[in-house]
Amino acid sequence: MDLLEVMSNRRSVRTYTNEAVPEEKVQKILKAGLLSASGKNLKPWEFIVVRDKEVLGKLAKSRAVGAAMLEHADCAIVVAGDTEKTDVWTEDCSVAMANMHLMADCLGVGSCWVQGRLREASDGRTTEVFIRDLLGIPDKFGVEAILSLGMTKDHPAAYSLEELPMEKIHMERF
Repeated sequence: MDLLEVMSNRRSVRTYTNEAVPEEKVQKILKAGLLSASGKNLKPWEFIVVRDKEVLGKLAKSRAVGAAMLEHADCAIVVAGDTEKTDVWTEDCSVAMANMHLMADCLGVGSCWVQGRLREASDGRTTEVFIRDLLGIPDKFGVEAILSLGMTKDHPAAYSLEELPMEKIHMERF
């Protein structure tokens, strides 16, 4: 399978079986994140792996909407970035998230990106503060997102390359 096929197959998966994600697959997903490109190779990210069901249930409330799947996930990876190390920590953390999202799909693990930055928790705090308080993340770290992980129950169909919005591509000028 070439990379374009991998990318077309990658979909957000929000329903999982009760089967555990094997530790070796979690480690490969984390390594994909660590291999990500970053500005000036500063690698400002930190990954927090959460497998505790009680904590996953609390993370499901880290967003007013859009995080419920975390309650049924087997695992989650919280991605935080050192805001003092670089001003492009959000971009660098996003690249790491994307790499892990792609690797999860390659391994048959369902995943969903749960945005943390600039979102609100169910209790009225920002999602960032909610997660920082829950997981003990130091103030100098911004919380970018959470990657939920679980063995895929229903994988949506791959994107069709023939149906890509090619009109969004501009040559030389907009």
